[in-house]
Amino acid sequence: MATYIVLANFTDKGVHEAKDTIKRADKFKEMAKAAGVTIKEMYWTIGTCDIVTICEAPDDETATALSLSVAARGYIRTQTLRAFSAAEISKVLDKMV
Repeated sequence: MATYIVLANFTDKGVHEAKDTIKRADKFKEMAKAAGVTIKEMYWTIGTCDIVTICEAPDDETATALSLSVAARGYIRTQTLRAFSAAEISKVLDKMV
């Protein structure tokens, strides 16, 4: 399974309904499970992002589909980053020419 970091920011609608953010996070976790994605950690943050989620998905397409599905609900905008462990990036580096 590949690791992804999902950065999310509330939309105006998301801020307006901020008190429901934990309920929406629980629904997101259900959506993720149904899609075959494991949510490892989820944090509400201060700074340039409102929420940071660390998850594992079988492939880029699955991770992207989940991010698009949750963003389509209108409460957040997402940016999905593929993350590499030291062991994974080592394999990438070994392929450099």
